[in-house]
Amino acid sequence: MSNTKQKRGPMGPGPRVAEKPKDFKGTLKKLISSMKEYKWRLAIIIVFAIASTVFMIIGPKILGNATTEIFNGIMSKITGGAGIDFGKIAQILFILLGLYIISAIFSYIQGFIMTGVTQKYTYNLRKSISKKINRMPMSYFDKKTHGEVLSIITNDVDTLSMSLNQSATQLITSIVTVIGILIMMLSINVQMTLIAILILPIASIITMFVVKHSQKHFKAQQEYLGHVNGEVEEMFSGHSVIKVFNAEDKVLRKFERDNEILCKSAWKSQFLSGLMHPIMTFVGNLGYVAVAIFGGYFAIKGKITVGNIQSFISYTKNFTQPIAQLAQVSNMIQSMIAAAERIFEFLDSEEEELFAKNPVHLDNVEGNVEFKHVKFGYDKDKIIINDFNAKVKKGQKIAIVGPTGAGKTTMVKLLMRFYNVNSGEILVDGHNINDFDRSELRKIFGMVLQDTWLFNGTILENLRYGKLSASDDEVIEAAKMAHVHHFIQTLPESYHMVLNEETDNISQGQKQLLTIARAILADPKVLILDEATSSVDTRTEILIQKAMDELMKGRTSFIIAHRLSTIKDADLILVMKDGDIVEQGNHDELLKKNGFYANLYNSQFEKMAN
Repeated sequence: MSNTKQKRGPMGPGPRVAEKPKDFKGTLKKLISSMKEYKWRLAIIIVFAIASTVFMIIGPKILGNATTEIFNGIMSKITGGAGIDFGKIAQILFILLGLYIISAIFSYIQGFIMTGVTQKYTYNLRKSISKKINRMPMSYFDKKTHGEVLSIITNDVDTLSMSLNQSATQLITSIVTVIGILIMMLSINVQMTLIAILILPIASIITMFVVKHSQKHFKAQQEYLGHVNGEVEEMFSGHSVIKVFNAEDKVLRKFERDNEILCKSAWKSQFLSGLMHPIMTFVGNLGYVAVAIFGGYFAIKGKITVGNIQSFISYTKNFTQPIAQLAQVSNMIQSMIAAAERIFEFLDSEEEELFAKNPVHLDNVEGNVEFKHVKFGYDKDKIIINDFNAKVKKGQKIAIVGPTGAGKTTMVKLLMRFYNVNSGEILVDGHNINDFDRSELRKIFGMVLQDTWLFNGTILENLRYGKLSASDDEVIEAAKMAHVHHFIQTLPESYHMVLNEETDNISQGQKQLLTIARAILADPKVLILDEATSSVDTRTEILIQKAMDELMKGRTSFIIAHRLSTIKDADLILVMKDGDIVEQGNHDELLKKNGFYANLYNSQFEKMAN
């Protein structure tokens, strides 16, 4: 979803390859509707933009009057007359100066207001998107990549902001300029206006020809620029892997092939776009020659003054410029509407229900959990949880085990109501989780996942994320319970040490201990634990296990177990296979059954022994 940006080469910027929206009219109406609160400011912008342009258009005609006055004065002097009237010329020039100053003031005011409107509008858009993200169901993010969502917030909003700021006023001024210049040219001489207009089809045909042939090369240039950038990034990030497999030559050959295609397409696109300016200059010069010849002829016939010829040449020169700007603006508007379309699609996406009709409020949550005939599929046509039943008493330690794809993590997502069940129900203390407000429900749960999540900030801030109102003493106590306090004290700035953006200035095990401390501070009634000791050393694993034991005291705990040796003391083990519980009981009972769990456990034990 990344936006197509203008590429600059040795000969300057090439034509923008515009993205086409799926529903231009519908999105434009929605964009205009969403800007209703700014309608009076937009009206002022339109009036000021028109006024500024009109004053600029009148300028050459008045300047021509000054030239005519000088010419008449010189001719009068030659024939023995009074000569040049400098007072009248000064008066004309002061009027001209006043018009240009007023035009500049109007232009400044409309630019100032337009910038304020676009920035305020995009500020509100980002605010709406930020709020929307928190209301979006998890199913939306399953269908979209992180890059696509990020592109909406950054690229699309930036494209909309810049294009709206530039294209709105430029569209108005270009249209007014074309109409205004045409009126001024007709007021001077109709025949010369027709001659000047005949140049336009020639310019249009040349422009269309160049754009048609250059766009495909610009697209190829952008495509292969992406390939080359991606390959460079892969070469850096996978440098060691490339060396291990002796793939340097293969990678280099692929890079050289794509780089060669990029070079050729960039050369062609930049060369063709570079032809535009000299060709248009040549066509424009033909127009000036035609105007000069016919202007001289009409001046001899007394149909036009010398000053009017000067004015007409000036208008002819400026006539093609706004037309070229309109072509550029139309591409800009296409990209703007395409960006707006994606933003509105995101804002109009279906939200999850945050509030129940008659919400349940529990002052004292005990932590009893029950699954009754739960059926679920991420796609309704592909059910992965068929008929899940389980009853968990408060304070129990429940392990969920099974092979990859059995549905272990899915059950946890349903419990947290990241997804709604297709049928059946999940109860907390006898109440259906659908009867809770989502925020209230999630206060009951605490999660420690295998993929640790810490943000760029101090350790104190990361720990306090579990309970924003916690005092420093409470944070430190939670860290002690998680067996991470001593480690934090050894750091350069202790609890005030800043974790970098990738949080790679501490180890994986230390990150896991911090997330456990954060969960302890939150003091949830029900815990969800995804064991994360597979990538740490034995000593750290023991610390994590101790921290988890401390965390689970007096709490109902669901453990997604990967190493079966760590859940021997679980009160209940739920063995899942293909979305169903195939066995349940404690460790000893399940081993005695010599069934699916026993096979899983023995296969892991054999691997460890080997």
